[in-house]
Amino acid sequence: MSLPALSAVTELFKPITWFPPMWAFACGVVASGSTMDGRWWMALLGVALAGPLVCATSQAVNDWYDRHVDAINEPQRPIPSGRIPGRWGLYLAIGWTGVSLLVATALGPWGFGAAAVGLLLAWAYSAPPVRLKENGWWGNAACGISYEGIAWVTGAAVMAGGSMPGGESLALAALYSAGTHGIMTLNDFKAVAGDRQMGVRSLPVQLGVDRAARVACWFMAVPQVVVIALLLVWGQPGHAAAVTGLLLAQFVLMRRFLAAPTERALWYSGFGVPLFVAGMMVSAFALRGLA
Repeated sequence: MSLPALSAVTELFKPITWFPPMWAFACGVVASGSTMDGRWWMALLGVALAGPLVCATSQAVNDWYDRHVDAINEPQRPIPSGRIPGRWGLYLAIGWTGVSLLVATALGPWGFGAAAVGLLLAWAYSAPPVRLKENGWWGNAACGISYEGIAWVTGAAVMAGGSMPGGESLALAALYSAGTHGIMTLNDFKAVAGDRQMGVRSLPVQLGVDRAARVACWFMAVPQVVVIALLLVWGQPGHAAAVTGLLLAQFVLMRRFLAAPTERALWYSGFGVPLFVAGMMVSAFALRGLA
């Protein structure tokens, strides 16, 4: 069996998808209020664990178990195209799972535990018999929890010396996890035909394209409204105003997205989602101000 080229392996791991969990971990680091004296290496290692390791593993797992769907929707991907031959996709997913767990031991119980949960969700999302992605409600929730919530809480806990983050940090992590449910729905509009054929019940398949687009927007917007209210309650009006401005800009983009969801889902991901994640960091700095 021939070995896959490094370029194909890199494409399988999808570096563009690493940003959300890396960013969420960084938000947790900021929210912890830590000065990072003597712990800067933990922050860097945690960011690497969240992205190039755990998230990359999830992409390999997903592509292996989605290879039949991808043969219909995106045949140019590394596995269906044959650029990753045989069972190498599975071997890479298993191997990178092991590497991720090994690296996670350096971050102590919180880091190892979070990596283990994140990897468990990654396999449960794609692999039978669980295959959470078969239902868009459950699959998107699993992604939101692992990509944002777990990463944020882990960053805060690791930088606080292994202590449980405060209630404010946990609340923001939960709210932005919920918002990510909507972001994950954006990825499903490009694959409606193949998902229907292969029995994958994404939200666009279950609800129809137009209704799923509205649901995605609600999922993204409502948690941010709650975040704004909490920031005001916590005495951070400047940060609340900044998140409000970012949300208003998203509303403008959402109107254009809702007019043609299938054609503009990728466009909204490129322009609207950065505003969402910018609000995450603004909120994290608000907590730093409370520390």
